Amino acid sequence: MKIEIWSDVVCPFCYIGKRKMEKAINNSPFKDKIEIEWKSFQLNPDQVTDPSLNTLEHLSKSKGWSMEQTLEITDNVVNMAAAEGLDFQMGKTVVANTMNSHRLIHLAKESGKGGEMKEILLKSYFTDGLNVDDVDTLVSLGKEVGLEEEVIRQMLASEQFKDAVEQDIYESRTIGVKGVPFFVLDRKFGISGAQPDEVFDQTLSKAWNEFAKTLPSLEIAEGDGEACDVDGNDCN
Repeated sequence: MKIEIWSDVVCPFCYIGKRKMEKAINNSPFKDKIEIEWKSFQLNPDQVTDPSLNTLEHLSKSKGWSMEQTLEITDNVVNMAAAEGLDFQMGKTVVANTMNSHRLIHLAKESGKGGEMKEILLKSYFTDGLNVDDVDTLVSLGKEVGLEEEVIRQMLASEQFKDAVEQDIYESRTIGVKGVPFFVLDRKFGISGAQPDEVFDQTLSKAWNEFAKTLPSLEIAEGDGEACDVDGNDCN
């Protein structure tokens, strides 16, 4: 069963929601039958990258909040992240456009490494405070999942995968995504945001039960003929 996830690299609730979904999947008896597909989404496509400005300063300035208000609000997010085992360093995160990060994820998807790339980018942004729009940084991170430096640099120097990112964003609008993270399970069930654990557990279970109904089943004739056991025994 496929789960499609629309999210942005600089969205704190996307990282938190990722952990919640992973937890629900790992607790399910069908965890090995789940396929995750990461979809691009940009909270602010026009964002100008400014590594000299951290997220706290940016929020205070753009929202008109005092720094005290900003810290109070972001502390709540930090605590939510900590509950999922994540170490958010909001004072280190820098303002960055995420188009190139999403393009890198699409490149990694071609090698079956999209999920790994997504995780590395989220950690690099929220915990390590790296600029996820910097070419050298993206090259270094891409190499961590086995991508070749020359291939990454050529991609970043071109328009490659930009259409794929924009297609993901367009698709999100067609299915009614208003914010991220947004999880689509088997194209029948949706979860909007980093909701309580029970929502993920219940929705995943419901989606799987519906999906299982579509799986082919055999009607086996009555009685048993001579046969070998599946372990190779009793073939005499």
